Amino acid sequence: MARPSLIDRIIVAIFKFVNKLVVWHKLPSFIGIFNLLAFRIELRAKNLVDVYPSAQSQGTEEDDPVTASQYLVARNSDGKFNSLEQPLMGCTGMRFGRNVPREFTAAPTEEELMTPNPRVVSERLLARQPGKFKPATIVNLLAAAWIQFQVHDWAFHYESFEEINVPLPPGDTWPSGHMRLPRTKRDTPLDSTDKKCPAYRNANTAWWDASQLYGSSEALTKELRGNSVHGKLKMSERGREAFLPRDDKGLPMTGFNSNWWIGLELLHTLFALEHNAVCDMLYAKHPDWSSDQLFDTARLVNCALMAKIHTVEWTPAILAHPTLKIAMNTNWWGLIGEKLTKMLGRISKNSEIISGIPGSGADQDDVPYSITEEFVAVYRLHSLIPDDIAFFSLPTGAHSATIPIEDLVFSHAQEPLDKGTTFADAFFSFGINYPGAITHHNMTSFLRQLPHPDGTTRDMGTVDILRDRERGVPRYNTFRRLFHMPPVANFLELTGGDKALAGELAEVYGADGIEKVDLLVGCLCEPLPKGFGFSDTAFRVFILMASRRLKSDRFIAGSGWNEKVYTKEGMAWVQNNTMADVLKRHFPELAPALEGVQNPFAPWKKVGKAAGYKGKETNA
Repeated sequence: MARPSLIDRIIVAIFKFVNKLVVWHKLPSFIGIFNLLAFRIELRAKNLVDVYPSAQSQGTEEDDPVTASQYLVARNSDGKFNSLEQPLMGCTGMRFGRNVPREFTAAPTEEELMTPNPRVVSERLLARQPGKFKPATIVNLLAAAWIQFQVHDWAFHYESFEEINVPLPPGDTWPSGHMRLPRTKRDTPLDSTDKKCPAYRNANTAWWDASQLYGSSEALTKELRGNSVHGKLKMSERGREAFLPRDDKGLPMTGFNSNWWIGLELLHTLFALEHNAVCDMLYAKHPDWSSDQLFDTARLVNCALMAKIHTVEWTPAILAHPTLKIAMNTNWWGLIGEKLTKMLGRISKNSEIISGIPGSGADQDDVPYSITEEFVAVYRLHSLIPDDIAFFSLPTGAHSATIPIEDLVFSHAQEPLDKGTTFADAFFSFGINYPGAITHHNMTSFLRQLPHPDGTTRDMGTVDILRDRERGVPRYNTFRRLFHMPPVANFLELTGGDKALAGELAEVYGADGIEKVDLLVGCLCEPLPKGFGFSDTAFRVFILMASRRLKSDRFIAGSGWNEKVYTKEGMAWVQNNTMADVLKRHFPELAPALEGVQNPFAPWKKVGKAAGYKGKETNA
């Protein structure tokens, strides 16, 4: 790990003292920014852990030379060659890393895995009761779809043929009478540490390379392009709208189509269209380019635009705190801001603080880049999903239908679009519907009895608890200590004084069981900072990994971020477009609903008859 400089250590020490008096999110924003910087300095120094025994595991220039010159200036679908020095870093099939020392990630015993019973945790603490939907009113349903869209780019574990048998508590009504779940597949041990603290491989690329759209292999990317010309992705035309092609199971042909629902249908379609629009723009400027050149450059532009949208739009929507808005804009534009960056370019060649991370130089902080198990753990956000979705028609705003979420998943995801709902109607509906709040007692019953495409049924609440335990993710208090936060002394402190909730926790975990509280449960039960959509504990992983995903990437922070690689027009496309621009480019009917909306992931303007809609049609 990189050792922080003397100045960095002084900054960390100052804010450790300050935070004994005032928590960071209650400081004035300008001071709060430097408090977050202090957190990041300490986290980069202490919370990046390589799970490979040797640097050779990431490949070398000698053993893994660039196979084609195009990959010097273009992304490889399997993630290879993003780092030319360590070509395998971030590739499909490489291990998830860690944000905590590996001695705290040992495989649990069967007793530890089942204590307390994860099904009981799901039933007692995660389940949404009928008629008790808790909405997240600072964001819209598009924000919920977006984060799943992004997570599918970054992380997916392999499952094994071994099973976990979850004992059902007395009186449980689980339909089959028994609950069995596949274990996560462990990677082959490379040393003695691996035997005690197993490592797991990522089926996706770890880079911000839109693998959910383009695939995590060159073969799949080629298939998704088909015979399309000018570098475009293959689309199906029906009437005046373009759809993703379907396979023989009725699922979309795209880079990643697991856990499919209409929210993913919308965003995959939108950014496939955006890719093709970039191709059209590039072809108009470079008519002599090959289809491969057009595709490679359009993919770079589309990926970077998604990264920018996530950084400066989605994040400030779900973490609606003034300090965070400044911080996330600083990640992309630097403290000098968007206007001056566009006017003057980078005024500091290497400083990510002054001029932003893009173009500041790729840096791994002495630990090879990966998505981490702790990152995956804090993005367990299933409570975002509502019980049903109310659909409205444009331009009238008339309510057309309210459809249960179970009728909008897997091969049924496209049905409203097949039956007359346009993409613009659906996006508008997502823009004015609320997702669920990321809190306790708020996971929809559908996800807790989810029919899986493999023919099994899964309780995703039970799955969420089991996966963290199985993969050695520390429990809540241990996690807080390892992320340099004070542990909570008891259930009442955890819940911010909510006696009823504290009592429920004590019944599930035992009166003296505060150290047994699962990370997910603790994060869902703790009080949130003002404007936050998820917990401060989960946010600590975000502070570290949000910037790392940008800073590690050669095509965002490193030598690949320039007009020679992206073209002048491509760089302008990334820097000058927003989520609202993307939506209106492909669905101009949305313009009235987006008028005056500062952030497209916050609730939209309700047009026409929808003006009186308050969420009751779907959020009763």
